[in-house]
Amino acid sequence: MSEKKSGIKTFIWAIIMSAPSPLVVGLGLIVGRSSSQIADFVRKSAELLAIVISFVVFLMTQKNGVCDEDRKQKLERRANVFVGFMMSFAGIIMFALAFLISSRDKGNVIPALAIIVSGGTINLIFWIRYTRLYKVQKNAIFAVQKKLYRAKTLVDMSVIIALVSVLIAPTSNVTHWIDFGGSIIVSIYLTWSGIRTVYKEIKALKQLKNEK
Repeated sequence: MSEKKSGIKTFIWAIIMSAPSPLVVGLGLIVGRSSSQIADFVRKSAELLAIVISFVVFLMTQKNGVCDEDRKQKLERRANVFVGFMMSFAGIIMFALAFLISSRDKGNVIPALAIIVSGGTINLIFWIRYTRLYKVQKNAIFAVQKKLYRAKTLVDMSVIIALVSVLIAPTSNVTHWIDFGGSIIVSIYLTWSGIRTVYKEIKALKQLKNEK
């Protein structure tokens, strides 16, 4: 029961901390036009939706008498497939934006940098939190949330590096390529992580079906 309450509490805090992020980063785009900023806005929106869906399924599967073990596992795996699709979707959008946004005048990136540094710290905390929860309770949703927050943390690190370079030398060709390259690397990593998650979860669903 304590693990269940701990999981619910972690999900609630994750949603509370993630919900303002897309809005705030979007407002930051008013003064900044870095491709990393725009890609980060799209990514955070998709990830928030994935977290909310996972939380709803987690609540459904934790209610006593609502579903048997077989249905519980199917719901968890399907929710994880959705998370994987959202990760891949965010990665593909980021990849496209990196090529579509060609402006070298990035504007003021300080607001976005401050937001992403604080967001990266929060994501690191949740990565550690879900890792601990999964060690205690081998829940499939916790496993994928752990992967999601690991990806979010690594992505934030990449965006921070790109924005710092823009801040230091906004008109430099090197900065342009760091910003562009950062977006490409991040998009490929997100897409790969999402595809890998979808593949593993669909494989697990097929195994559940064959066991019947």
